[in-house]
Formats: sequence, C-alpha cells, structure tokens
Amino acid sequence: MTRSVVVTGATSGIGLATALELAATGYDVIGTARSEEKAAKLRQIADRHCVGIRTVLLDVADAESTVRGFTQIAEMTDGGPWAVVNNAGLAQPGAIEDVDDDQAYYQLEVNLIAPARIARLVLPTMRQRRDGRIINISSISGRVSTPFIGWYCASKHGLEALTDALRMEVSQFGVKVVLIEPGSFGTGIWARGVSRLPDRRHSAYAHCYQLAEALLRRSRSLPDPAPVARAVLRALASPNPRARYLVGTDAVAGTLLNAVAP
Repeated sequence: MTRSVVVTGATSGIGLATALELAATGYDVIGTARSEEKAAKLRQIADRHCVGIRTVLLDVADAESTVRGFTQIAEMTDGGPWAVVNNAGLAQPGAIEDVDDDQAYYQLEVNLIAPARIARLVLPTMRQRRDGRIINISSISGRVSTPFIGWYCASKHGLEALTDALRMEVSQFGVKVVLIEPGSFGTGIWARGVSRLPDRRHSAYAHCYQLAEALLRRSRSLPDPAPVARAVLRALASPNPRARYLVGTDAVAGTLLNAVAP
C-alpha cells in the first residue's frame, strides 16, 4: 500500500523540494497551502515534474483551519496519513528589545505550537496502527543562537525540546519522531523576513538592521534545499531513522563550534 505523507508549507522552499522528492519516490504526497492560488501553483509544478501531489488548504497558525484541514486529510487517507512533515514556518528577525509581543507570539505559534497541534491530530490513528512518522523541520538555529534572530532561535530551540520529548513518549506505540536540522539554504524564508524587520527609526540597533536587511535580501542566492528533501526521504525510508539529521556543512560546523566555544 502506498504510504501517504503530509507536507505542510509545501508551496515553496524546503516544503516544495520535499513534496517533489517524496512524490517522485512513490509516496502519496498531500501538500498544504494557505490559499487556492498557491495550491494550484503547487499542482502545476508537480505536473511539470510528472508527479502527483494532492493539496489541502490549511493555515497552521489557525487552530480551526488546521482541524478542518486534517479532517479532510483523514478522509483522503483512510483515517489519517502515515507521516507528517512539519515544515511550515516563518522567521521573525529583530533585536529582542524591538520585537513586540504580537510578533513573538506569532513566531512561536507557527514554529512551535503548530507542530504540536498537528501531532495531536495525527497521533491517535498512528498509535492505533502502531506505525507512523512525524518529521519536524528545525534548523541549526535550534542548537546555536544568533543575535537579531533570537525569537526564531527560541522557536527552534523549543521545537527541538518538544520533539525529543515526543519521541520518547510515542516510541512505545511504534511511531518514529525525527528532527531535520538544516543549515543555510535558499528557501526564501529570510528574504520574506525583510518585511518583518521592526521599525528602525527609533531603534538602538538601527545600524545593525541595515546590514541585516542586505543579508536577508541576499539569502535567495543560498544553495538549493534539495539536500534537505533527501534527508527527509532518508528519515522516512529508514526502518530505524536517526533522531537528528544535520544537513549542510555550515550546520555541522556550527554545531562543532558551539560545542567547543567558551
């Protein structure tokens, strides 16, 4: 039987690369999108790659939308998917002092609360089947904190802790839980983050934001995220996946440097 895999945030970046990689390998891929326009574009891209990807409209930051979406997915997959790749995310740049409560809450809602919410929706069926995978896309920022993206780092540190706890809790039911920790890839998440930079006119960090904006805009020239998609494929295909998959030379180097730094 073909195994069904839900990929959240499948319309760009790591999500798109992962959806295409899994569909080409033979998985029944269901990609989530926040609008019909984006869903249609995803299906068109899949057609050009000669693969099939089904789509569901879903906003991971909206609890009701997520429940509706996964209710539809359950109907499409005989009770629920075999695996979920929690990829949807955003990056909130800015000094801790400058990021307001609403921005901070939204960062945590998308990157931390949403994956936990989705796990609650799919786990009952996975436990019943005694089989399933939950793959959470984290970041090297989940291990190493960096100035001016502190809230993003906090969301990914939290996701790492939550994923480790979940892995230990559900292993008794045959469900595997895995972290993917990419380094820097051209996903668009940081380029989109430019619009979320705090108002610099009265910031003590205005001089830093000028450099940050230039770096964010150049982030689209980073390497293609295909290696991340292949790591997700390995995590799904292996009968005994690793707890963590570091992807990218900068991710490995950053982890080593963080381990030995004073």
